[in-house]
Amino acid sequence: MRVLIAGANGKIGQHLVRQMAGSPHSARAMVRNPEQAKTMEELGAAETVVADLEQDCSHALKDCDAVVFTAGSGPHTGPDKTIDVDQNGAIRLIDAAEAAGVKRFLMVSSMRADAPEKAPEKIHHYLRAKQKADEHLRASSLDFTLVRPGPLTNDPGTGRVELRSRLDRTGSIPREDVAAVLLATLDADNTVHKTFDLLSGDDGIAESLASL
Repeated sequence: MRVLIAGANGKIGQHLVRQMAGSPHSARAMVRNPEQAKTMEELGAAETVVADLEQDCSHALKDCDAVVFTAGSGPHTGPDKTIDVDQNGAIRLIDAAEAAGVKRFLMVSSMRADAPEKAPEKIHHYLRAKQKADEHLRASSLDFTLVRPGPLTNDPGTGRVELRSRLDRTGSIPREDVAAVLLATLDADNTVHKTFDLLSGDDGIAESLASL
């Protein structure tokens, strides 16, 4: 499966490119800056494409079988940039995937994106943008999975997680483990048209996905 990774130069994206290099899938790393191509090649990307989520990026989808959207402006940017990337950029890529006939689409969203008003005010704009992108993906014809991790860390991955349609506890998860869950989700047919929260836990990734 040829997989377009949107946000490949981000922290989750780089982990995913590296992990995918050791899998049956091949990564097409989508970057904004041509100078980032060398890093992608060193991580094991099969190919790199330069595209900007704030513009037409339909060319990046040519001959792809799936998309993983792990791009984002981050919760600490201003509302305008968050809307441009996390909301409108995601929606633009969803629409382009539909037009290109790419059926599988994995979205990295966020826990509590379904209830932004219940989160701290400083991240309301971030969660609202995620919510609108998620709703657009659900309304599409794509075989989607919405992956909603909790607070992210740069700790080494453990391969032990907890994922449920909704988690009501607090916690965090290493970005490396989020990438591993994304890679495993590509092959988990039972995750199609599903949404799940994700935190560090005690279970293996494969068994956790199988229980959804």
